[in-house]
Amino acid sequence: MQALRDISLVAPAGEITCLLGSSGCGKSTLLSLAAGLLPVQQGAILLGGEVLADETRAPPPEKRPVGLVFQEGALFPHMTLARNIAFGLPKARHGEIAGWLDQVGLAGLGSRYPHELSGGQQQRAALARAMAPGPAVLLMDEPFASVDIVLRRSLRRDCRMLLKERGATTILVTHDPGEALDIGDRIAVMEAGRIVQFGSPEELHEAPAAASVGAMFSGAQVVPAERRGEALATPFGDWPAACVIGPVPDAARLELLVHARALDLVPDAAGLPVRDVHGLGDGRVRVLLGEKGGRDLAIEAGEAPSPGERFRVVPQTGSVRAFAAG
Repeated sequence: MQALRDISLVAPAGEITCLLGSSGCGKSTLLSLAAGLLPVQQGAILLGGEVLADETRAPPPEKRPVGLVFQEGALFPHMTLARNIAFGLPKARHGEIAGWLDQVGLAGLGSRYPHELSGGQQQRAALARAMAPGPAVLLMDEPFASVDIVLRRSLRRDCRMLLKERGATTILVTHDPGEALDIGDRIAVMEAGRIVQFGSPEELHEAPAAASVGAMFSGAQVVPAERRGEALATPFGDWPAACVIGPVPDAARLELLVHARALDLVPDAAGLPVRDVHGLGDGRVRVLLGEKGGRDLAIEAGEAPSPGERFRVVPQTGSVRAFAAG
């Protein structure tokens, strides 16, 4: 089974590049190839223009100028924090340990063992240990996934500040679009072993290359459609082509990127029934429309209809992005 297909990616020096995608898309495989945990079977990995690994060259992780940070931190449990950080340093540099602990917010905790720390503190220590030797590239695999969500936000902000201050070239794997937006300078969105789009957070948000990319960053929903003259046939009725931003792609099958707030409900006895109504806490409600066992569509409305009421859905003019279905 081929895990990666036609991958070509440049992680700019001094920037944080995020590999983003769902489980099984190939992002951790790509990181493992760079780290030396997997051999390169085709192609090559270059660092500063020099071949680091290819089909004939496979230096082990300890022979590569890379630092690794994993989801669980992977600290040595029998060593204190200070000894963990010292592990990758020559004895002459052990005087830097206190400075590293201070940089990651763990000043005065060098004598503690990993089990005496919180999950967030352990990840900070793992980051210090990986960065202390001064690797050319820092590779991070879901480094904040095991930390609770409130701490995760502050931890990744602190991490970004430290990485940018040190000018570290970083590749970070995540399945969380919010995390990629929060920490990444550039984001490579991966699906089924290939890169669908690579760009800045602004580029991915404002000009998605596929409906799936747009849905990932904007919270919009993807609706399948077929062209029928000037109408777009969807599971929720025919929509006018005028709802699409710009020209409709020249394809029989389409994917429409639709925001819940850009849909209007029109009472219609022949329409679809309301399946659920949920308050959003800001004077608006989210309405779930659709037949039981079929596809649902979410609409944000100012008034709450009753479950079972039937409506026709009308998208606002120029509010929908259309893509040729893959």
